[in-house]
Amino acid sequence: MPMRTTPVRVLIAKVGLDGHDRGAKFVAQALRDRGYEVIYTGIRRTPEEVVNIAITEDVQFLGISTLSGGHKALCPKVASLLKAQGASDIILFAGGIIPPTDLPTLQAQGVRAVFGPGTSIDQIVAFMEKAHAKPARVA
Repeated sequence: MPMRTTPVRVLIAKVGLDGHDRGAKFVAQALRDRGYEVIYTGIRRTPEEVVNIAITEDVQFLGISTLSGGHKALCPKVASLLKAQGASDIILFAGGIIPPTDLPTLQAQGVRAVFGPGTSIDQIVAFMEKAHAKPARVA
């Protein structure tokens, strides 16, 4: 793995009314421990707030944590706003309670990866390293 000169910046966000943030905080801290620069939004953010924070903070990754079932509306909204703001280069991923049957729809709408319960930090880091090394195709 090549040595980075600047840390990769990651935004971990809780969008919507979901107030359960234990997993998001765990992932944020674990990524910090691995050398990533992580910003955590706190709970109950709107898609617009999250996208504005992502752009302002100049992140390479935006992780949405969702446990409340709002992923089918909120993740595509975030992806759409990123595209509308000219920030499609920010790699969007999601984690939490997301049924496998929803994965194809989310991926078609711009979510690059989905991590469910039991995913190891090593798996998330492997995704991020691979995705960061290979530029995304922007439609």
